Parts: sequence; C-alpha cells; structure tokens
Amino acid sequence: MQEISPLLGLGVVAFVSTNVDDLLVLVGFLADPKVKVGEVIAGQYLGIGALYLISLAGSLVSLVLAPQYVGFLGLAPVLIGAKKLYDLIRGHVGNGHKRDSLGSAARVSAVAIVTISNGGDNIGTYTPLFATHSMFEISIIGLVFILMTALWLLIAHWLVSHRRLGPPIRWYGYMLMPFVLIVLGITIMLKAGTLGLLTNG
Repeated sequence: MQEISPLLGLGVVAFVSTNVDDLLVLVGFLADPKVKVGEVIAGQYLGIGALYLISLAGSLVSLVLAPQYVGFLGLAPVLIGAKKLYDLIRGHVGNGHKRDSLGSAARVSAVAIVTISNGGDNIGTYTPLFATHSMFEISIIGLVFILMTALWLLIAHWLVSHRRLGPPIRWYGYMLMPFVLIVLGITIMLKAGTLGLLTNG
C-alpha cells in the first residue's frame, strides 16, 4: 500500500495538471441543451482513453511526432465551434431553438475529438511518465485517470445543475461555447507552432 499511495498521488497530479481546461469545456458541453449528459460522459471517456492509449504506445515504441503536426488537431475544435456558432446564429434568426441535425454518435464524437485535440500537453506529460514505469504501475495510473474523469464530470454537472449557479452557467456556457472552442483550437495551434508551419509553408 505504501508503494501504491505515491503512485496514486502521481496519477492525480498528472491528470489535474493536464485537464484543468477540460473542466471548462465539459461545462460548455453540458450547458448545451441539445447534448445529453450520457453523450458527454461517453465522449469524455473515449477522448481520455484515446490519449491514454496514444501515450502508452508512444512510451512503448518511442514514437515522437513533431508538435507542429500534432497541433493540426486544433482544427477540430475550431470547426466544431464554427458549426455551433452557425447553429446559434441560425437559431436566433429563426426565432427559436432549431432541432440539432447531429445524431447522438456525432455528438459523442464531437466531445471525444475536442478532448483529444486539446490533449497535446496530456500526451507530452503521459508519454515520458509511462516510459519510466512498469505496466502494473501504468495500469494503476490508468485507474486513477478513470476515477478523476468521473470526478471532473461530476464537478461540471454539479456546476451546470446548481440551483443558483446553474441557470447563468447554462445560459452563458451555451452562448460562449462556440467561441471557447474556436479560441481553444487556435491556442492549440499557436502553442504547437502549427500556424507558423502553415505560413512558412
């Protein structure tokens, strides 16, 4: 137990330090009346699971992809945010809420894609972390990630569902979500140097 306790703490620190911004994104998705809670849960776990597996693969085969190319993933939240902004404007112009044209699988995929595209720092942190630990230790860290993802979802859901905080969060979260995604995508590309790659190319 004494050997596992530091490992649990390490998993918590690694998760929190790389997923603080994900909490804001989760609040935004949960604030969207067209997105169901189950879809956000499924999408978030798919995204975190993918980041875990990519980092594990990177640590095992020592694959290192140039961060400029990883930054192209930032295009995903920009496009999703643009689509949400279009739907938001169309809804106002049409005087009412339009029925979402996306199916449940597409909404789950959108949450997962945003999580993955925002995971450059996750991969950069998890890959060397996994490379220096045994498979048993990596599996313990994975269990911590599962539990911490559940905690993140609970916090986001609590904020959105709170009697006093919920209504303004749902309103502003729904209105701001497209802009949050677009800014997030541009920030990812800026941090990775992808925009410089595009202008130089």
